[in-house]
This record gives sequence, structure tokens and C-alpha cells, in this order.
Amino acid sequence: MLVKNMRSLFSALLLISSFFLSQLTVAQAIIPRAPDIAATSYILIDATTGHVIVEENADEPLPPASLTKIMTAYIAVEEIINGNLALDDLVHVSEKAWRHACCTDGSKMWIEVGTDVRVEDLLRGIIISSGNDASVAIAEHIAGSEDAFADMMNQYAEVMGMESSFFMNSHGYDTEEYYNTMSARDLTTIARATIQDHPDFYPLYSEREFTYNNIRQTNYNKLLFRDRNVDGMKTGSTDVAGWCLVASAERDGMRLISVVMGTANDEARMVESQKLLTYGFRYFETHKLYDANQVLASVPVYAGESDTVDLGIEEEVYITIPRGQAEEMTAAVDVDQLIEAPITDRQRMGVVNVNLGDELLFSGDVVAMNAVAEGGMIKRFVDWVGLMFSEAQ
Repeated sequence: MLVKNMRSLFSALLLISSFFLSQLTVAQAIIPRAPDIAATSYILIDATTGHVIVEENADEPLPPASLTKIMTAYIAVEEIINGNLALDDLVHVSEKAWRHACCTDGSKMWIEVGTDVRVEDLLRGIIISSGNDASVAIAEHIAGSEDAFADMMNQYAEVMGMESSFFMNSHGYDTEEYYNTMSARDLTTIARATIQDHPDFYPLYSEREFTYNNIRQTNYNKLLFRDRNVDGMKTGSTDVAGWCLVASAERDGMRLISVVMGTANDEARMVESQKLLTYGFRYFETHKLYDANQVLASVPVYAGESDTVDLGIEEEVYITIPRGQAEEMTAAVDVDQLIEAPITDRQRMGVVNVNLGDELLFSGDVVAMNAVAEGGMIKRFVDWVGLMFSEAQ
């Protein structure tokens, strides 16, 4: 058996967009510092990669107000996808749900007690009208009570890794006894999941108005009217939470998600969000490193039916980089110098590391793109003799 105790770098560096990088001297990208944001907490991420571009106090648990409803809507859509709910299902409006329309100062869809409302209308009421009444109605319908639905919300948050979130109601309206907490980072998690997991439903967040019960209501997210790149998501405000906004925008193949919490007023949450989005689009880009099943290198195999094996990456890989720096990345495939058959299909063979200057941008497994069976006795002997001669030189 051949001993595999040596390492070798296949450095022929890849120009990522065409499989191989040319080795270049990295010019330092001149990027100004992030803008000052007048908010208690904020964050900006690349929605595709999850890369954080800007953040401040992003893990602080804060009252999210109606940003809570992103989770409420997410669970409702999950119930639809799982077959437990249908858009045409009728939801009976309880007195508790109705009281959020008649007896509180919070936003509402204006549903009426004792009536039956389609699930699709309630979704629009939650997302566009930011209806507390719609949120309670859908919560009771799904879980039997709002308390039980809050338990579902907390379970979802735990599974999704939202470590700074805790839910006590479905709508985010604050009282002395019942209030939710979420962090800006957690809000990017649920926003990103909404965009990626529910592509057929995410367009609801871009609708500018909704009419129900002959009452026309305009989407509270005014960035939909100001910025053609913005296509969602959700506003929230209470005296305790301040003015909050989760916004998502797409430009030139790059999607960003921004969160601002605790701004001074409605105008401020729009302005501060737009500062973040503008900074991200202007100075960063989402770059595709590899296609799924892309071959990175072909390397020798000893004692196999084939003399070589292709090495590659199984899944698509995207990274976030300073704009205009794609051609200055370098990549090296690090595998055993001596590779011996048999090799199974998709067997891990090493790693590929991609750098921009001294910064490691990506490190991922390299796998065999095909199986290589062990060669016959004569083939193994010939390869052994060849190896002995090569080591003697």
C-alpha cells in the first residue's frame, strides 16, 4: 500500500469566473467607513451569503414591535407549504382578535368579530396592513390560542438559531406584561429565511396597498415608493421599540437585507435604512466562486484503473467581496500528494482555500468527482515501480 503522509498545494491559481485565477498583487480596495446610523441597533447583510457588511449592537434583544409579524407570516406560510393550511381556508374572527381592531391604538386590518376571513386576506393584512387583529386571528386558527402560537414562534426561533428572540404574542404590540424581544441579527435570519424558503410568497411584501372591508390601506414601508430596488419587507413602531424597519433590496444580482431598530421617527427609519443599502450596493458585490460540481483540478492516482481523478466542489459557492476585486483573488487546492485507489465517488480529498490578500474568503471541501477502482495486479506493480523511480530521483 502506498503511504499518504505528504501534502501538496495545487497552486495554479483559479480565475474564479473562468475556473482559474491568475496570480495578481492585491491592490487594497479603498472603501470608506460605514455611514453613521442614528439607531439603537442595526445591521446590513448580503442575503445570498449571509456576510455581515455593517453592524452595531446587532445581538442586543430589543422590542421589535410589528417586525414580530415577519415570524408570524413565516409560520403561516410554512403551514400552507406543509398542507395544514390553504389560502382559501376560512378563519373565524374571535372577539380577542377583533378587539385589536376596535380597542387598541395598534395597526389593524379592520376584520369584524364573528366573520370568516380567507387565509390569503389575513396574510395580506399581516404583511401589508400590519394588522394586529389579523395576526391574532391566524395565530388562533393555527395553534388554537395565541399563547400556543407564541410557543410555536419560540420553537421556530430556536431551530433557526435566533438566540436573542423571545415571543409572547403574534403581533408585537407592547404591554406591561406582554412584550417580545428580537435582535437585529435575528431579524436578518427570519427575513433571509422568508426570502429563500418562500419565494412564491415573498412578493406579498412588495405590494403597496391592500383593500379589505372597503378600507384601502397603504403599505407602511415607504421605501417601496422611494427606491426601485427595494421590494420588501416590514415596519414596526411602538413607544418602547421606537421606529424600526427591515428592508430588502436587489440590484445587479445582489440582494441586501438591512435592519434598523429604535430610530426617532418614520422618516428616520427610511433614511437610515437607505444609507445602509446604498453603502452596501456601492462598495460590495456578491460574487459566484464556483458552480455546483465544478472541476477544480485533475490529479494523478496510483494503483487505479484510471491514472487521474477529477477534484471539485459539490455545491454552488458565493462570497461577498469589495466591488471590483474579483480578479485579484487567489485559490489553492490542498490535497494529499500521493493519492491511491480505490476512491469512492464524492470522497473528501482535501480543501480549497480562496484568499483576497491576507484575508481568507472561503475554505471548503474538495471531493472526488468520480470513483476510481483499484487497478489489477500488473497495474499496481507498474505504478509502484514508477513511484520508486520518481522518489529515487
